[in-house]
Formats: sequence, C-alpha cells, structure tokens
Amino acid sequence: MNNDHTSQLLARRSLLTGLGAVAAGVAFVNQAVGDDKNPAAQVDDRSSSIRITGMKTYWVGPVVYVKIETNHGISGWGDLKGVDPRPAKVLAESLFELLDGENPTRIEFLWQKLFRAHRNLRGGALMVHTIAAIDIALWDLAGKLWNVPVYRLLGGPTRDRIRVYHTDKAQKVPPHGIYEHSGTPTDIDRMVQAIARAREKVGPDGAVMFDAHSAVPPATLIQLAAALKPYDVLFIEEPAVPGNIEVFKRLKEQISIPLATGERDRTIWGVLPYLHEGCIDILQPDCCHTGGISQMKKIATLAEAFFVPIAPHCTATFLGIAASLHVVSSIPLFLIHEFYPQNAGFNVPGLTRMAFELDKEGYIGLPPGPGLGVEVDEPLLQEEAKQPQSYRFPGATLKDGSIADY
Repeated sequence: MNNDHTSQLLARRSLLTGLGAVAAGVAFVNQAVGDDKNPAAQVDDRSSSIRITGMKTYWVGPVVYVKIETNHGISGWGDLKGVDPRPAKVLAESLFELLDGENPTRIEFLWQKLFRAHRNLRGGALMVHTIAAIDIALWDLAGKLWNVPVYRLLGGPTRDRIRVYHTDKAQKVPPHGIYEHSGTPTDIDRMVQAIARAREKVGPDGAVMFDAHSAVPPATLIQLAAALKPYDVLFIEEPAVPGNIEVFKRLKEQISIPLATGERDRTIWGVLPYLHEGCIDILQPDCCHTGGISQMKKIATLAEAFFVPIAPHCTATFLGIAASLHVVSSIPLFLIHEFYPQNAGFNVPGLTRMAFELDKEGYIGLPPGPGLGVEVDEPLLQEEAKQPQSYRFPGATLKDGSIADY
C-alpha cells in the first residue's frame, strides 16, 4: 500500500470519527437543554395564546351556520349544506370536543384530526360536509386574526378578477327534466333549443354550459352531444352519476364536447380517478362539499398537475361563496365560477352579506377581507333559527314510478 492511499484512508477515518463526535455532541446538547427548550421538540405556536373556546350552530332552511369562538374575541363563520341539516348540526356540535382548547390557526392539523377521528365516518358526505363548514370558519378566523383576506394566506392573488355565471355573457342550461333510460327526439329537441336560446343571448363571445345533472342517460347524452356542435358549448356538467369511472371513460370516447364534474366528489381521493383516467376536462369541486378551503386548494393543485382547470360548483350562502372565491383567487388554472348573489333558495336574504361588483364582461373583483369578507347578521340568524325548521329529502321518480337519478 503506497503512502498516498494510506493517507486517504486515515483522512476518511478521521472524518467519520469527527462526524460521530458531532452527532454525539448534538445528542448531548439536546439532552442537556431538555425538550422544553429544544426548538425541534416544539410544534405549538408559542407566539400566540389564542385558543378555541366555543362553537355555535344555527339551523335555518337547508343550511347550518357554524360559528367558532376564541378566547381573544375573534370568531369565524362557515356554512354547512348539501346534506340533511338535522344530523349535520348534531355532528358539528359533537366534533367540537376535538377542537376545544386547540389553536385555531393550526388549520391543516385540525382538518386531519377531524377527518381521521373515526375510521368508519371517514370520507362520508355527512362527515366531509361538516368538516368543510368548520374548515371555512377556521380560515375566516385566521384571516381576521392577521387582518388579511383569506387568499393572502393561500399564497396571494394569481388574478385580478374572477369570471362568473350566470351573467349576460355566461349562461348554464339545465336539463329541463328527469329523463327515462333512453331519450326521444322530443327530449333531444327540447334540450337543443334551450341551448340555442342561451347562445343567442350571450352572443358568439359568451359562454354556454349544459348541466346534465346526472339526469340524462349516457345514451341520450351521446345523441344530444352530436346535435350541439353549432352552439359551441363550453362544457357538459355532470354527464353521469359518480361512482363508476368506466361510464365517464365511455362518454369521453364518444363526446367531443369538454366534460366537467366534481360537485359530488369529495376530497383529493374522490377526484383522483377522473384525472388519472383522463376522462374529464374540467373539475367542479364545491368548497362546502369537498372538505372546505383546505381540500379545495389541494384539489386545484392536483388538477394543475394534469393541466385540468377548475370551474367550481357553488350553491351556498355568501360564506360558502366567499370561501370558494378565495381559493380561485389564489390558484393558476381556473375557468369560471358559479355565482348566485341572491342566494335564492339557499338562505334567508340578509343573513350574510358580501361586497362585490359585476362588470360588463361578466367578472367580479377578488373577495374582500379580512377573513372571508362576509358579514353575518347574528341577531337575525338567532331569530330565524328559533322558527320551526323542516327538511324533506328531494328524490325523483320516472314515469313508471321507479326511482330516478337527478
């Protein structure tokens, strides 16, 4: 062995011995300072003493309003909708035991704590919709705490304004009924004529969308799509009932119009099959259905990896509307946003308020702040919640009395 090689071996041995000494030194220091002074062992936000101290829930119409309170007097609001409000209200109140005393700014931690709390409830619509309301309230609270709009906490704005429908420049056409398992020429003509009227209203530079609402059978939808080319539909929404990805793949093979879906699919795990199989062109997550702002932001990022924009479904109070708008304010791939400022059928007018302006091109500005930028008239909400509330499952049947999708 020559002298150079011997020197290299000794140098390497010296280096390894030194690294071992460093590691031992670090371990000694860690043990000496103790966990109470070791930054690596601290995960709590010691700069803030804010803690969750209470929750209030108000059931009005189809919506349960959720208010999360803190020891600093700052509160956040969310809305719970799209499921039976009777058990949803009770579930929200039950979940409070997992939130009580927690730092409300640990939003992702709290989302995971709620979602994984019970293995048999994980992923179900009732649980995820309830978590969504809580998540939205936590983001509202965090924005108010730091006096900024929620989209600032999500990375800042990626656009200056947001395209919405329904406007004079963007119209979505409903299916105008529940259809049998195969369509007739009259069925096809009724839908085509409605789409033609919408195209005439918005003009050649506007957007027309068709909402199949999972109510038009796949075979009938294929027939309809063949007759729609002259009207340049932006997308066909909910072309099939969620649950069988093979149906979406079959429709994608037969229909050249872009397909959109997602309002009944929850969390990143629910939307992943559509993206992986390449059978839809646009994702339509509903912030109040899919797990709140935290999940909707993740869904948008997941879709971005597949070059799929989102066009959120949104039938909510201004709380749910604002939550969804804050997400699209902060993501790159976005198409158009469902927007019903009058909230017809979703809540009592005046319970929630948000400032906005619609321009001539069919755009609104970014949602205001701090937090969601939504005012809640709590005294009015309390009075409305005292009134007798009722709920009926909607359901639908075909002409022969059998149960239909809708």
